[in-house]
Amino acid sequence: MGKVAVAAAVVCTAAVCAAAVVVMRRQMKSSGRWAKAEAILRELEEKCGTPTAKLRQVADAMTVEMHAGLASEGGSKLKMLISYVDNLPTGDEKGLFYALDLGGTNFRVMRVQLGGKDGIMKQEFEEVSIPPHLMVGSSHELFDFIAAALAKFVDTEGEDFHLLPGRQRELGFTFSFPVRQLSLASGTLIKWTKGFLIEDAVGQDVVGELTKAMERLGLDMRVAALVNDTVGTLAGGRYNNPDVIAAVILGTGTNAAYVERAHAIPKWQGLLPKSGEMVINMEWGNFRSSHLPLTEYDQILDAESLNPGEQIFEKIISGMYLGEIVRRVLCRMAEEASFFGDTIPPKLKIPFILRTPDMSAMHHDTSPDLKVVGSKLKDILEVPNSSLKMRKIIVEICDIVATRGARLSAAGILGILKKLGRDTVKEGEKQRSVIALDGGLFEHYTKFRKCMESTLKELLGDVAEDIVVEHSNDGSGIGAALLAASHSQYLEIDNS
Repeated sequence: MGKVAVAAAVVCTAAVCAAAVVVMRRQMKSSGRWAKAEAILRELEEKCGTPTAKLRQVADAMTVEMHAGLASEGGSKLKMLISYVDNLPTGDEKGLFYALDLGGTNFRVMRVQLGGKDGIMKQEFEEVSIPPHLMVGSSHELFDFIAAALAKFVDTEGEDFHLLPGRQRELGFTFSFPVRQLSLASGTLIKWTKGFLIEDAVGQDVVGELTKAMERLGLDMRVAALVNDTVGTLAGGRYNNPDVIAAVILGTGTNAAYVERAHAIPKWQGLLPKSGEMVINMEWGNFRSSHLPLTEYDQILDAESLNPGEQIFEKIISGMYLGEIVRRVLCRMAEEASFFGDTIPPKLKIPFILRTPDMSAMHHDTSPDLKVVGSKLKDILEVPNSSLKMRKIIVEICDIVATRGARLSAAGILGILKKLGRDTVKEGEKQRSVIALDGGLFEHYTKFRKCMESTLKELLGDVAEDIVVEHSNDGSGIGAALLAASHSQYLEIDNS
């Protein structure tokens, strides 16, 4: 072989070797990337773990906090607010009533024609989105906007709805934020949650604010009942089923209410209600316990939130936060494991850009190539290309975060059942307990719902056959209208 040929062969061999080294380095880098991402995933799985024993500890802690909150004001992280609802709907309610349901970034206006024993004759509703600037503006502007939407809705009232001559329209107001009730139709705001930050409204009578806004528009309507969404859901559930003993909201935020025996409320000031029962608004989103499986992602999310140290339970189980937790896990993978390659997608750094509905869509993806996951990455985070391996890891993150939230929700429900003594089988006694559940997270996130329901059965054992979870679709709005009807100013006239 000539010198030129040998030199060429040497150069060629060197080039092949160099190429092989580059390929090997890339493979090693890729292998290292996936190994690091896998390690972060397994750490997340461990820290989000909810074994049965831990869930029972959470349930016991919930029960203890319920007792403490009922015993004294400020005795617990659970507010355990007295709702002043001591008589739930009976099914005899008649007439035209309106409801306003303010629960998050949207609110709903509704009218209902009640026909007594014939039930709900007709209902109509409209959903309105709240402009983001009103969530951080003034209470005056927010309530003016709400009143204007309500007035516009009243103007569309058709002939199928009948208000008796000479009567004022009456409204049930579902206000899904912590309120200290002063009576059934008045209460002062304790604080805003769910992303609202309107400082000038804290301590104000929310019914008074709405009434003044309606008066400014010339809308003649009386607020007959002020209720929390869970109290409304409980009222709506009881209207359809006398076995309903509690209600839970799993949506943008989360909360629970239940029917308590009046004698079990030491802080009750005044005479015991005639019925012997009182609906308690727990504000369980503020529950916290050392038994909650919190991660670094939860702790940083809380620290950077508008209300650090508050609403801890809500921040790990509700619809507002689940997608954000997934985003934060992906951020760490991008930074420490180059999960998306050498550069971190700029969109990934935007808080709350990954919403829980997007997370749900990815979690439910059953296509062989996880096409939905790929589309979400492309559309939301502007990641043009994603491997099947990457998509599978993202689905697993969604599963870990959703499973923790669902199982903790079930533990919370068990805590309520324990407080009411309905978590065990009593000899010779058969009692059916129905939990009315509402909220977009419960309704639309199928894997979350099924996991929560199966976990509750797991925790209850033999008692599970006596505990029923019922979806109370839009129960809070209808419930508010029903409570307005059962506390109408014309009730004595109608019953005479």
